[in-house]
Amino acid sequence: MTPDTVMTIGSRALVMALILAAPLLLAALITGVVVGAFQAATSINEMTLSFIPKLVAIALTLSVAGPWMLKMLVGYTRELIMSIPGLIN
Repeated sequence: MTPDTVMTIGSRALVMALILAAPLLLAALITGVVVGAFQAATSINEMTLSFIPKLVAIALTLSVAGPWMLKMLVGYTRELIMSIPGLIN
């Protein structure tokens, strides 16, 4: 296995992690901005107020995007396992 192969596998793993984390992070970001704007408009300075909406948004996003994320992860893992004989040569 050459260093280029290792770098390719590592970079593809990082890209896959970014693709899988993006929907959850975007849901948390959008929810945080909306709750932050609401807090600023109403002068409510409660730190725990943003936690529950973010948790609900992430749970909803995970329930909607979960099958797609699992399919992507299984496909990447299957591809990685199938490439093991070629990497050993």
